[in-house]
Parts: sequence; structure tokens; C-alpha cells
Amino acid sequence: MAVATRRALVTEHITRRIRSRALGTGDKLPSVRGLASRLGVSPSTVVEAYDVLAAEGVIFARRGSGFFVSDRVQPFEVSQTGPLLEREIDPLWVARQSIDASKEMAKPGCGWMPADWMPVESLRRAMRRVARGDDNVLTDYSCAQGHSGLRQHVARTLCDQNIEVDPDAVLLTNSGSQALDLICRLLIKPGDTVLVDDPCYFNFQALLRAHQITIVSVPYTPNGPDLVQFENVLRKERPRLYLTNSALHNPTGVTLTATTAHRVLTLAEAYDLQIVEDAIFSEFEPDLSPRLASLDGLDRVLTIGSFSKTLSASLRCGYIAARPDWIAALADLQVAISFGGPSPVVTELLYTALTDGSYRKHMEALRVKLDRARVRSIEELNTLNIRPFVKPRGGFYLWCELPGGQDAAVMAQQALKKGVVLAPGNVFSPTQSKNSFLRFNVSQMTGKAQSQVLRDLMSESQ
Repeated sequence: MAVATRRALVTEHITRRIRSRALGTGDKLPSVRGLASRLGVSPSTVVEAYDVLAAEGVIFARRGSGFFVSDRVQPFEVSQTGPLLEREIDPLWVARQSIDASKEMAKPGCGWMPADWMPVESLRRAMRRVARGDDNVLTDYSCAQGHSGLRQHVARTLCDQNIEVDPDAVLLTNSGSQALDLICRLLIKPGDTVLVDDPCYFNFQALLRAHQITIVSVPYTPNGPDLVQFENVLRKERPRLYLTNSALHNPTGVTLTATTAHRVLTLAEAYDLQIVEDAIFSEFEPDLSPRLASLDGLDRVLTIGSFSKTLSASLRCGYIAARPDWIAALADLQVAISFGGPSPVVTELLYTALTDGSYRKHMEALRVKLDRARVRSIEELNTLNIRPFVKPRGGFYLWCELPGGQDAAVMAQQALKKGVVLAPGNVFSPTQSKNSFLRFNVSQMTGKAQSQVLRDLMSESQ
């Protein structure tokens, strides 16, 4: 390989990581020797590539400390579709590999359930009813806050979870991710600091980096965030916002304890911290757990969710429940961005499916089915000495540690070549400290072929 080609390989590797937000403003680049070893080039080639990037203003050198990403704005990279075997393992890796995978590929690392686990017949009935219904639903824009009946349903569901909210304090959005995007646009600005858990839902990191936000993190324990470190971060970093999952934490499956929840809110009050509580898995709980929004009364907590896990990921719709003044501002922002709420067709479909009398039975059956799959998956993983961090009360995730500190990223890349999508731990870790962990989706672990792939990979790594 020519010198210029090797240098281009290094520069492309670094610029791709910056454009995908795997490396953000001020982040230190890998050491010269470390990157040279990783890419199979000489240290002098890496030095030359770094010098080229520095001359272009993409990075800068700090004497005695190494190279760092500059504050020059980089466009967010849009990759070609299809599984990308050599894609850098960053916070978008699992999402892109799962979404772009063929239907034939096994996806125990993905974040949704198989089609035959979902209420497809109920959705088909809803589609027929909507098609025969009001013509305006098929042709008009949505109102600013979205379908009134669906907002009432969300408010009733939240009240059942001890979160008292009026339907007028609920905003429907185009997805759960867009709900978070709107909140970020309203409450924070580029350069602000936001606190997340370590590990956390990977898209929290990807979205915050897209907003050019500084990310700090706190270790997540079997009881919730580490409270000592939580207070230390609030005191030293003064984050504007804390993003977290409640009910069943993603990816760990942990349920927040009442003691931890009360302490988190006390510290949030003391340090003027706003909290976004993503409760997307709340309906998978066997019984209610402590919720920050319930204890706070939606004063400094906003709760968000969607219907993608319980009904359909295809019918994109999320929601935000918050103080009325925030909801009004968020509705205006959504109108400015997308001229109204989510599609009336989508929201009418969801409302019809949620209220046709079959949804409660669907969720009851789903919880039972997931319980059985979770037990079966834990037993199977135990035979490989892969142990769960906790045994979740519900939901479909298992956060598991590989034996002997094995490299989950290497295993995930090898599995992809064999037609299996896994979710390596560092995708979820802001500090990149979960390299020996994998997140498994028990609803997607029913195939014998993928089980054999996992066994083969474990055997090869020993």
C-alpha cells in the first residue's frame, strides 16, 4: 500500500469518527502508537495524517499532551444503507446495524420485538377502520399538540402510574427520539453540560453530540445512579439536564429504588437540575416502581415515552408530559420544525388499536411471554458463563458480562460477519468502560442458529 494511501486511511478513519460524533469538540485523539497498531500502519504515517488534519483545522496539537478535536463544525455523516462491517463502533452502531440488517439476520442486540410478538391483527383492524373513517384524517395536518383522544389515553395511563397529568399537559411528537430532540432544543444550547447514566441508552449520547452538548456521566448501580458520584458531578460540572430511564433502565434492566429516587430529586432541587425521565418500558413492569415524575409532580421532571415497544415501531409517535408552560413552548417549537404534531393517520391508528378492547390482554400476554423468554435466556447464557448484571423485573433486556473480560466489540464484529447483530457494551458507555458487556434482547433469542453462533464465538475466544 502506498504511503499516500495509508495516510488517507488514517485521515478518513479520524474524520469519520468526528462526523459521526464518536469524537466531539475537545476530545483527545488516540495516541500515535495506539492508532498505528490498530490500523496496521507505521507511527510516522499517523503523524503525517494528524499533521494534515491539523493543517485543515479539523484537529489541533497541544504541546506535550497530544492531538485534540477542534471546534470547527463538522457535518454529521450520513452513511450508505446496508450492514457496514467496518463501521466504527460508536453510539449509533447498534441502531444502524439493526435497522439496516436484512430480515434473515438474527438480531439479539436490537431494541424491538419480533413481528409475531406484536398485535398485528389489532393493527390491521385499526387500519381498516381508519381507511373507512373521516376523510380529513387522511389529508389534513395535525393540530399542534396532536390527537386529543390519544393525549387523553396517555394522561390516563400516566395517572395509573401515579403521575397526575392533564391531557393539555401532554404533547404528541413524531417519535420518542423527537420528543427528546425538542426538549434539547428548548432547554439547552451548544456547549451546555448534560448528565447521563453509565451505561445509558446509546441514542442519548448520539443525540446530545448532534446538539454539540458536553456529556458527563455517573455510574449506574443495581439501585440506580451512584449517589455519591451523582452529587460530585452536580457540584463540579453543574449540568443543566439529567437524562435517564425509569421503570426498567436501558440497558441494565435496573429498577430505581425509592431511596435513590428521593435523593436524586433532593439533589436536583439543590443544584437546579432539570430531569428528563424516559419511561418507554413502564408498561412492561409487573407492578409500579418509584417514578421521578410521580414524586416530583412534573415540576422539574419531564417524562417522555412512545408506543414503539408495545404496539409498533413502524407507527412513529412519542409524547412528552410536562409543566403546561413547557408544553406550550414545545408545541410552538414542533410547529416551527414540522408544522404540527405527528401524522393524523398514525395517531388515529394508534388510538384505535389502544382502545379497541384488546390492548390490555395483549400486554398481559406479552409480560408472561417475556418472563418465560428471560428465564430461558438467562439459563442459556449461564451455560456460557455469561452472567446478567441484575435479573430484571420485566422488559426484554439483559445486561450481561462476558467471562474473563472478553472484548464485546470484537465479538460483535465477528458475529456480524456470521449474520448476527449483537450490542456491545461500550456503545452504551460514555466512559468506554463496559467493553466486556453485551445487551441481549430476550425476545430475539429464540433461534438455534444464533445460539450456535454465540457458542462458537465464545469457544473461539477462549
